[in-house]
Amino acid sequence: MISIKNLSKVFPSKSSNITAVDNLNLEIPKGEIFGVIGYSGAGKSTFIRLLNRLEDPSGGTIIIDDQEITALNKKQLRLSRQEIGMIFQHFNLLWSRTVRENIAFPLEIAGVPKAERLEKVDELIRLVGLAGREDAYPSQLSGGQKQRVGIARALANDPKVLLCDEATSALDPETTDSILDLLVDINEKLGLTIILITHEMHVIRKICHRVAVMEQGKVVEQGEVLEVFLHPKEQVTKRFVEQVMGDQDQDESLETMLKTYDAGRIIRLHFVGETTNQALISQVSKKFNIEVNILHGKVTQTQKGAYGTLFILMDGAEAEIKKAIDYITSTSVEVEVDVNAK
Repeated sequence: MISIKNLSKVFPSKSSNITAVDNLNLEIPKGEIFGVIGYSGAGKSTFIRLLNRLEDPSGGTIIIDDQEITALNKKQLRLSRQEIGMIFQHFNLLWSRTVRENIAFPLEIAGVPKAERLEKVDELIRLVGLAGREDAYPSQLSGGQKQRVGIARALANDPKVLLCDEATSALDPETTDSILDLLVDINEKLGLTIILITHEMHVIRKICHRVAVMEQGKVVEQGEVLEVFLHPKEQVTKRFVEQVMGDQDQDESLETMLKTYDAGRIIRLHFVGETTNQALISQVSKKFNIEVNILHGKVTQTQKGAYGTLFILMDGAEAEIKKAIDYITSTSVEVEVDVNAK
């Protein structure tokens, strides 16, 4: 669906050139919710603006649905942009227009007849959950409602791709979750490919199928969300994972555990998918002559399934502990023995 090869963007300045996007390569299948995460200055906002050529690239190619966006002239680009919707952090609504009129705006520009336009707008209002607010102005709406208008407007021309530029960062956590649920619903109902950039790992964890991590204009790590969460390789990725896994508190708890228990072995277990629901600890306690104490744990959901981390203390004869560890290792649960605090 989307193929990006050697994409770069360099902003010239008097002192030195600034490389915002540096030789970026990505493949995004049709119908996927793809997340791009990075801290401020990583180049993610520039990247998403390159996709619909709100910024022209300095080099590389962007192909969307077999059309090379980077090779289009201005007239061709105007038509192509109708197939690429975009929603923004601060909504970008027209304050003198009602909800209905804001959503209808891109249809007016496209020359859609009035009757067809009104029918489409009403359909979108129902889709994003704004029935009853059609005649309200942006100043009369909450932040979440404004973003729903922005989403409906972005969908007006039946795009193939929806670009989300920090779409939830101006919202409170509860409203953020409702907007993310709406994006998942739209993805499933319309089969829409969604590219979502953010600096919040909670957003990636909740709705994305795959993720790319950006730093200094480069993609430093990418993969399925569950795999990236379980095995982050780069330091920047590990910091993002800590946002939702609470590793700082975990490390403090682990320090206390190591000081408290001078016998037995502290073990960290990683559960993935269906194994998060297995009564593994109960089975181990029954099968082997050891004591098992649960010290600390957390389970998190992603689009591709649940994963969890559990710290346990095994106490008993060394040979029996080894048998228990071998038994756990024989399942799909990952085992880390004799855990040390950072």
